[in-house]
Amino acid sequence: MDVGTVRFLGSPDGKAVLRELPPYDPGAVFGLQERLRRQGHPPERVAALLTQQRLRARARAKFGEFAGDLLYTPDGLEQASRLEVAAGHAGRFSSASLATVHDLGCGIGSDAVAMSALGVTVHGVDIDPVTAAVADTNLRPWPDSRAHEGYAEEFEAPRDPLRARVGVWLDPARRIPGRTGRHGRIKRVFRLDEIRPTWDFVLQVATAVPATGAKLSPSMPHDAIPLGTEAQWTSFAGEVLECAVWWGPLAHQAGRSARILAPGRSPVEVDETMSEGEPPLAEAPASVGAWLYEPDRAVTRAGLLGAVTAATLGVEVDRGLGYVLSEAEVDIPFARRYAVREAMPFTVKVLRSWLAQHGVTGLTIKKRGVRLDDDELRRQLRIGRGAGDGEQATVVLTRVAGRQTAIVVDPVVPGPAATEQP
Repeated sequence: MDVGTVRFLGSPDGKAVLRELPPYDPGAVFGLQERLRRQGHPPERVAALLTQQRLRARARAKFGEFAGDLLYTPDGLEQASRLEVAAGHAGRFSSASLATVHDLGCGIGSDAVAMSALGVTVHGVDIDPVTAAVADTNLRPWPDSRAHEGYAEEFEAPRDPLRARVGVWLDPARRIPGRTGRHGRIKRVFRLDEIRPTWDFVLQVATAVPATGAKLSPSMPHDAIPLGTEAQWTSFAGEVLECAVWWGPLAHQAGRSARILAPGRSPVEVDETMSEGEPPLAEAPASVGAWLYEPDRAVTRAGLLGAVTAATLGVEVDRGLGYVLSEAEVDIPFARRYAVREAMPFTVKVLRSWLAQHGVTGLTIKKRGVRLDDDELRRQLRIGRGAGDGEQATVVLTRVAGRQTAIVVDPVVPGPAATEQP
């Protein structure tokens, strides 16, 4: 796809054709392709229209009912902030009463669209001309917001950004153009010194413009977080999506925090003020209590396990493993609770005997701190993955105070109060 094709897709005629396309069906692609050609569309436009049809179907998982209002590129859709996450970014800029935000590395414009919808004028820039054209098209409902091709490094900060009410949002590239992994996707980079524009450039912008935010990898090292900033790890439905670093008026509170998002639930935020410090160690396998808590992965990545131990009066099973054991029955919105049925030293023979004794025919395996192959363990246990008419069970294989332990648990469905932010 080229810039001219993007302009067609964003034109009234292009939008009309896109609206008339039926829902994406892989089996109907060839017939639809022939129909579009008979209508007089050249091959490159037909390919672009069918690509948008396919990408819009995929985009519903990220943008819901708004998926049909945007244009996409394959890489741009994969890298774009999902709707709920982009809304959180935009809320920070809007709450800081900023008039203009420079979106350096805007991609297809998902964050820029969210900011514009909250009344913030966005000037986006992206190094790829097609991606920039897609972002500019997506921003058309807000005439003052625009996107163009260019380099983030060409940004010039105003002399008085606070008075001008100017902010900056950076989304450095964490993928290597032209290089793909074994699954055919663009290869990702995880080290801070491999992003583009560079981390040094991000720091320079944040020094020049106090209201700066940057979207980074969830693997952001804690020791690289600049003093006085807020580093927030965000998860959606249990998957950690990003670590965003916020400077100046965009930071709610300096330090590390976690933001937990889930369909149909209010956002939950956890910060260092909720933590009791380093969580204590369990003393022995006998200390396995009535309940096991599994923190949300954003909480774990942010190093805020102390918030879980504080809320549950519990202890971590072993240093760095994340599971928390407790006698307290508490529903908290940033950790999942399991009822402990049985705890035993972990050996295949002992666990197999317990499963057979209790008629378990389907098993869900969760593990931390124990290295093993799930399929090989199932073969040794002579048990399936959770199908069948017999008893179902979940086993957590971990270390408790240094000893390999199998903890058989039952997931607990939280009450309504646990879904709201405390």
